[in-house]
Amino acid sequence: MRNRVAPIGLAIIAASVLVALVAPAVVPHDIRAMSPGDALAPPGGRYPFGTDEFGRDVFSRVVVGSRISLVVAFLSVAVAVALGTTIGLAAGYYGGWWDAVSMRAMDIVFAFPAILLAIAIMAVLGTSLFNLVIAIGVVYTPQFARVSRAAALAVRSLEFVDAARALGLGNARIVWRHIIPNVLAPVTVQISLSLSLAILSESALSFLGLGTQPPTPSWGNMLSEGRQFLEIAPWNAVFPGLAIMVVVLGFNLLGDGLRDLLDPRLR
Repeated sequence: MRNRVAPIGLAIIAASVLVALVAPAVVPHDIRAMSPGDALAPPGGRYPFGTDEFGRDVFSRVVVGSRISLVVAFLSVAVAVALGTTIGLAAGYYGGWWDAVSMRAMDIVFAFPAILLAIAIMAVLGTSLFNLVIAIGVVYTPQFARVSRAAALAVRSLEFVDAARALGLGNARIVWRHIIPNVLAPVTVQISLSLSLAILSESALSFLGLGTQPPTPSWGNMLSEGRQFLEIAPWNAVFPGLAIMVVVLGFNLLGDGLRDLLDPRLR
């Protein structure tokens, strides 16, 4: 709590998750209910964020859309953590041919622009929420592989690891008891930062029509639908955009705070 930015980021994230959890119970209107007579109504009165071209309440759709964006972000980062950390730990601890092959594979994946690689994966797998999670997870796997490998390389040659080997502990037990605890700090920081990038990636893919499909709302496809009305009804794009900005800011602030907290060199 002594850190200035981490509590702000944590508060933003906690509020966003809470809103996503209770979204169906708190939205004032059905997200799919159309009211042609209220189409493109400005913010105010019954519609605090205005309405879209079909007369649907933008506020309700932004609130419910938070569920898709956050679920995809958390699941995709979980995939990246599972794949990347496993690859990085094995490469850093065992070294040898596995280190060379796996890290060159990660370099190849890392060489592609994230959004282009995600688009290519979605083009191969097809458009679905599951494939969206896989695509974003694969894109951010190299980051966790590099972070965990670097931490494992730094720890594997330390005295307490040599002592564990001398006592007859197997590799699996050494990795579990001595390597992984020392990898958790940098991986935790990377998780918080990757969550913000995952939200941006999901929004970008949905904006391009490769993510969440209408009429299910997500912040990305709401931006895509609202772009054609920017001159006459800017609220259709402004409020989803602000939601993305606020949540991404929250994750970035939390990541910066965790980095300051967990990195002894910055204390």
